[in-house]
Parts: sequence; structure tokens; C-alpha cells
Amino acid sequence: MRYLPLTEADRRAMLAEIGVASVAELYADAPATTLLPGPIPGLPGHQGELEVERALSALAARNMPAGSGPCFLGGGAYRHHVPATVDHLIQRGEFLTSYTPYQPEISQGTLQSLFEFQTQVALITGLDVANASMYDGATACAEAVMMANRVTRRHRAVLAGNLHPHYRDTTATLARFTGFEVVAGAPDPRGRESLVDSIDDATSCVVVQNPDVFGHIHDFTPLAAACRAKGALLVVVVTEVMSLGLLTPPGAMGADIVAGEGQSLGNPLSFGGPHLGLFAARDKYVRQMPGRLVGQTSDADGRRGWVLTLSTREQHIRREKATSNICTNAGLCALAFTIHLSLLGEAGFTGLARLNHAKAVQLAGKLGDIDGVRVLNDSFFNEFTVRLPRRASKLVNKLAKRGILGGVPAVRLFPEADGMSDLLLLACTECTTEADMDALCRALAELL
Repeated sequence: MRYLPLTEADRRAMLAEIGVASVAELYADAPATTLLPGPIPGLPGHQGELEVERALSALAARNMPAGSGPCFLGGGAYRHHVPATVDHLIQRGEFLTSYTPYQPEISQGTLQSLFEFQTQVALITGLDVANASMYDGATACAEAVMMANRVTRRHRAVLAGNLHPHYRDTTATLARFTGFEVVAGAPDPRGRESLVDSIDDATSCVVVQNPDVFGHIHDFTPLAAACRAKGALLVVVVTEVMSLGLLTPPGAMGADIVAGEGQSLGNPLSFGGPHLGLFAARDKYVRQMPGRLVGQTSDADGRRGWVLTLSTREQHIRREKATSNICTNAGLCALAFTIHLSLLGEAGFTGLARLNHAKAVQLAGKLGDIDGVRVLNDSFFNEFTVRLPRRASKLVNKLAKRGILGGVPAVRLFPEADGMSDLLLLACTECTTEADMDALCRALAELL
């Protein structure tokens, strides 16, 4: 057998060497309630490779990929065009198989690409320094809060109601196990939440999102000033990194830390991952940043080179002194991000962001002409929220049967909140065509 190479004699020899009579004895210490009494009901028995491939292909065919028809999905992950050059370059062996650059003398290429990535993230966020990436936006958000706790020596984080709930829940999970308090506001589809009164002398940070989960754009300059007045940090979350090509960067608003999701540049949706966490901060907090940083230096002969400058992680120092237990960075995803942004350049990045916004404006105008459909946003980048005269989830299911991925029902993100059942989040990118918009509007009008 290709995947089960051991013979019965091999198994007997291994069990004898271990000192047990059967495989079952290997699980003697496991509670009986955790052991299955037999094979899982409903699963087929063993099959050949070809049969398994056919079965899994049939299951995969039941999915509707984002590129198979009109797609208006957003809610934290966005469909953008990834140039063929990106995949061509990241699949080169020296990139695809590279591992953690512990030995700088043989890892200069990997280190330089990460250094360029950090430079790009610092530039687009408007902050001084960025790390070499994290798992995804949600874990970056949680790490930002823990960093703020260390900086301020406080343990109370205020989370905006319009922060993406996945980011909120990830932060709350870490809070439960590491011992800090999370105060989360209620979601506000109109985007009018005020957080200034929530800041007190025990607050370590305030976490907000721009654009927020309902698509509203905010100027957080007054909030940053209010945080400074109380000795707290402002953490700005960015789930759609493409917006930084057009909007005022968080650093220019006074943000102390930016935690974001970099998937929109160079990385496909891939049914949810792997994605890419972005993390940037002000220089004075650099030694409290999680993850690791690549720095530029000179060797003994004066030649420019790159090294791991700060690696305050459990792999490098004693666990109790580590700033983070995230033990790796999303290196290949970060490389894809860097290649895509390098191909665009500053003008291309800005132009692509403008195109995203223009597409969303066009769709909002078309939807506003349908009886019963109302756009809630006064401002947005490439995603906005509409109120429908019926349950959004039922309409989305009916649209899917017509081959249209018609957005994200707000109730999926906020199942316990009131007033969400008729709200629908819709996103447009450069991949959205006018024909896609017309198909959505025509289908919605018929269904309503």
C-alpha cells in the first residue's frame, strides 16, 4: 500500500519494542469517553486513489467559487485580481521552500524580501515600523491589544462595536486565557458610535476599524487625542488593505498601532486562507512589538545586508519574557503581498483603490433605484450596507441558486444582535463588472 507501507510483521515488531501487546494499549491512558467505539458511521471504507480523487472532486464541485459568477462578498476577505507574475515568482524553489532565516549568511534573499515587506507596510499605514507579518488580521488585532497592555501596564481594552466580530472574538479568547478585560460595544449599522466616554484611567487601548465592518469611513483624529489624554493607545484595524491606497492612513490620524489583513494584495480568497497579518506601530514601542523584525546592517567588509533585528518570541528567549507566542510569520503570503504592491507601485496602488471605490459607488447608485432597497452609508470605500424589505439571508440563498454570490448577511456576523436580519453587506472590487452589477440588481428586483 502506497500510504500504509507497514506489514503486519512490522507492526508486531514495533509493538514488541515499545512493550505493549496491541495498538489499543497505546490509548490506555485516554478517557474512555474520548475513544470512538468503532468506525465513524457514514464514512466509506478504504478506496483507491482514483476513487478518492473522484469523490473529493464531486464534493468540491458543490462549492461556488468566487470567480464562477457575479461576486459581491466582502466582510473581511475580498476578491481581487492577482497578477500571474505573483504566482510565477513565489513558486520559484528558493522562495517556496525557504524556512525561518535563522542563519542570515544563507538567508539574505528571504530577509531582504521581508525587509521590503516591512517597509511597504510602514509606508501605507503611516507608521514608523512594521514587523515581518503575522498569521492573519484577527490574531494581529489580539496581539495589538496585548502589546498595548504591556506598554501602558493596564489591562482593560475597549473594542468598538463596529469592529469585525471575528477580530473581537479572537481578542476575547486571548483575554480569557491571559487575564485582561475586554469591553466591547454594540454594533451600529449607521456608524455613529462614540467611544470617547468609554476611556478611563484603566484603559490600555481603544480598538477601532476603518472602514468599519459596515463599510463606514471614519476620522479617528479626535479619538486619538482622547486616548492620549488618558494615557491609552489607539489601535486601528484595517481588514481591506486596498483602502490604504486612497484613505488617510491610520498613522496620520494618530494611531499608535495598526493591525490589518493583507490578503487583498497578492493573496487569493482560497476559501478562507492562508491569509496575512499586518502589524505596524510607532518607533517608541518597537521593543514591545510581537513577532520579529528584519533590519538592515553592514557586514565586516561594509556590504549592505539583512538580519533578524528583534525576535522577542518564545523561540529566541525565555518564554516568560516573550512578547508573543506566535511562532512564525506568513512568509510566502508576505512575499506575494510585496510582489503585488511592487508591481503596482504608488500610482498603481492609488489608481486601483480609486477603481474599487468607483465600482462601489456605481453599484450603490444602481441598488438605490430598486424599490425597498436603501443604502445606509454616508461614506464607504468598496463595501457598504443596504437595508432590504426582507430577510437578507433568504435573499442571499435565492441569489446563490441563480449563480450570484450576493454579499454577506449582517446576521451571519452578528447573530445575537437586534435589527440585523434585513441588512446586507455588499463589496465591489476591480473584478466586478457592470454586467455583474446588472445581474445582481435584476435578480434582486425580481425576488423583491
